[in-house]
Amino acid sequence: MSGCACHCCNISRRHFIAAGSLAAVAACFPIHQPAAASLPDGKKKRIRLVYVLHDPIQVRTTWPHAGYDHHPNMDHYLSEVKKALPTTEVVTSIVNGEEAAKKVISEDGDNVQGYIVVQMNNWIPVISFFAAAGKPTLHVDCTYCGSGGFLVYCAGVLRRNPANLSYVSSTDCQDFLEAVKCFDTISAPGEFRDAVAKVRIARTKPYDKNLKITDDPLDCLSAQEVVDRLKNVRIIVVDAKGEKDVICNATLETFGIETIRLKHADLDDVWNDTMKNTDEIRQWVSKWKKEAVSIADDITDETLAKSAAMYLAQQKMLEKYNAMGISIDCLGGFYSGKLNAYPCLGFVELNNRSLIGGCESDSKAAVTMAILTVMTKGRPGYISDPVIDTSTRQIVYAHCVAPTKMFGPTGADNSYAILSHSEDRKGAAVRSLAPTGYLTSTMKFCPPSKRIVFHQAVTVANSADDRACRTKICAEVPGDMEKLLREWDQWGWHRVTVYGDVRQPIFDLAKLIGYTVIEEA
Repeated sequence: MSGCACHCCNISRRHFIAAGSLAAVAACFPIHQPAAASLPDGKKKRIRLVYVLHDPIQVRTTWPHAGYDHHPNMDHYLSEVKKALPTTEVVTSIVNGEEAAKKVISEDGDNVQGYIVVQMNNWIPVISFFAAAGKPTLHVDCTYCGSGGFLVYCAGVLRRNPANLSYVSSTDCQDFLEAVKCFDTISAPGEFRDAVAKVRIARTKPYDKNLKITDDPLDCLSAQEVVDRLKNVRIIVVDAKGEKDVICNATLETFGIETIRLKHADLDDVWNDTMKNTDEIRQWVSKWKKEAVSIADDITDETLAKSAAMYLAQQKMLEKYNAMGISIDCLGGFYSGKLNAYPCLGFVELNNRSLIGGCESDSKAAVTMAILTVMTKGRPGYISDPVIDTSTRQIVYAHCVAPTKMFGPTGADNSYAILSHSEDRKGAAVRSLAPTGYLTSTMKFCPPSKRIVFHQAVTVANSADDRACRTKICAEVPGDMEKLLREWDQWGWHRVTVYGDVRQPIFDLAKLIGYTVIEEA
């Protein structure tokens, strides 16, 4: 399969000798095409195709991954737009931030009649500027490339309900083509949102009511028991930013969960000490090598040893502070050199033991994981970066770590592979091949606002796509797919998934503690 987000595309990835040279890139692909005052002969309108990304040959450690060549995707989108709009002139731009977006919009003036904005990297917030221009604007998720930015930023603009903005989040090229054709079918910008929505809803896969769901009885604690058992629980958060104080304080007030704030240096000191435990490290390396169904060629024994020492360091931290879990700013720590190993393999082991190993120092997610593990009597929560595909009616829960005992310490193991961490292709991470055919419940608690966001889905597959995070659990959504696109600006990208139907226990807990549940699908 090619690198293109549309699975029907069969373009080979090209290689550029001067990958880091913008001059070389510009020679192969125009960075920005100005819109002339007059249209070419035979053309009725002009549309700008905007590629939202940092660099065509990716340098940054973000989705899809460092070194990724975006050119095949860019070529493919341009080809498909020209196919869908044969009487329209299509001009292109690469936009990497607010300044670039505003410049393009200003220079276009009345010479461009609409925008197709393809989110190809995360965290470049420009869709709001193009939508504010008042012209028909289509926001497109380049799957596993800019999906987080697409979900968060698109939801934020949709909340203002602009009639000129719509979106596509699909791996089916035809869904993109049919949405693009709406530029030709409308007579005014205010008709664009509804025209694309009509096409999108008609083409969204219906839920398979005959989908086989494995019986999975779950004996949860009562809401009062959950509250009682959470009192005095401690969670270590390594290098959380100052703005998370309000989360920690609200968590303590509602649940009695105490947050212990530590620095990368605190963890790294313990890691350096545990690197001396060569016998214990060797045992964990041997265990992982025996258990994993595959280990990528770039994963050395030294890398596994560093990961084993990180797991042992995490255990020591939990013991020292009598804590149930630890959430680490893993990306910031490893990228900056403040941590010598990713904590991914250690998180797997902690979660498999009904403890909490949480990514990216996300306090809300860590608290959600703790609540779910207590409520379900041991099942782990799985923190992820979701991706939505309307063509398959799936939400894909993606991250570089996941439990391999989804039903708790005494439940069945599932297979897993060990690969590098995806974004930077370094260290060791896990692709958990999670059980399929099970109902899952996904949510996030927000103590400051006393709200819980919640949806459910049925696991149907595990994706091995090389882009984005290593574990990708694909689940079909029985609920409202249109609604599922609307809450990401309020809650952020992360969600926490647990195997089993905990809908009623969550509603019971919310009622007891005075929280509101928002069903996002």
